[in-house]
Amino acid sequence: MEINTMSFLPSVHPTDILMGAGVAALIKFIVYTKGKNAKKFRQGKEYGSARWGTKKDIEPYMDEKFQNNILLTQTERLTMNGRPANPKYARNKNVLVIGGSGSGKTRFYVKPNLMQMHSSYCVTDPKGLTS
Repeated sequence: MEINTMSFLPSVHPTDILMGAGVAALIKFIVYTKGKNAKKFRQGKEYGSARWGTKKDIEPYMDEKFQNNILLTQTERLTMNGRPANPKYARNKNVLVIGGSGSGKTRFYVKPNLMQMHSSYCVTDPKGLTS
């Protein structure tokens, strides 16, 4: 038999074997990294898992002492403690209150928070109606 007719047979030359093993390893590595970086899906949650928060969800963010909190709503508060026991529950203390004229920003947010705080505060009010 001539060599030209046996070209369909695999080569057993060491260089050819190493090249084949290298290509196979590269393909396996690419498939592995693609699979590892694929999005993780949760069965039964395809349309989202958002829900309304409960009292249990906000409890870690509130201080047991009432006057050490910022009042957010009638039932939700945010601790003013800069270093809570569990750092996972530390939050930024800035609050943005947006509302039109006469919507109750001062009456329902600023005044209740000032009245329940533990210290004296100096408040700048351009209109002079906060006193």
